[in-house]
Amino acid sequence: QVQLVESGGGLVQAGGSLRLSCTASGTIFESATMAWYRQDPGKQHELVASIIPSGNTNYRNSVKGRFTISRDNAKNTVYLQMNSLRPEDTAVYYCNLPLNGRNYWGQGTQVTVSS
Repeated sequence: QVQLVESGGGLVQAGGSLRLSCTASGTIFESATMAWYRQDPGKQHELVASIIPSGNTNYRNSVKGRFTISRDNAKNTVYLQMNSLRPEDTAVYYCNLPLNGRNYWGQGTQVTVSS
């Protein structure tokens, strides 16, 4: 059974930083593509960043240069370092693992950026 457990959300002022963590179990983590999505009420579920097993990364344009996705295979954990946060980054952030045609999700962690 694949499980994803997230942590690290919170309330921060604009310009501040947060680091999200997602620890996976029940899968061969080092072979997995991992991603972070976010959803705010009234907005679409959107891909924020992804990282493939080789370490190559991909970001949505609005977070490039501010967010960094990374992974620690020894800890089965993927991180999202978020700097220079903006009010429009406010959302629930979800860790995602696509595996064998199915998407696994974490429970979500709230990130709120005040102006």
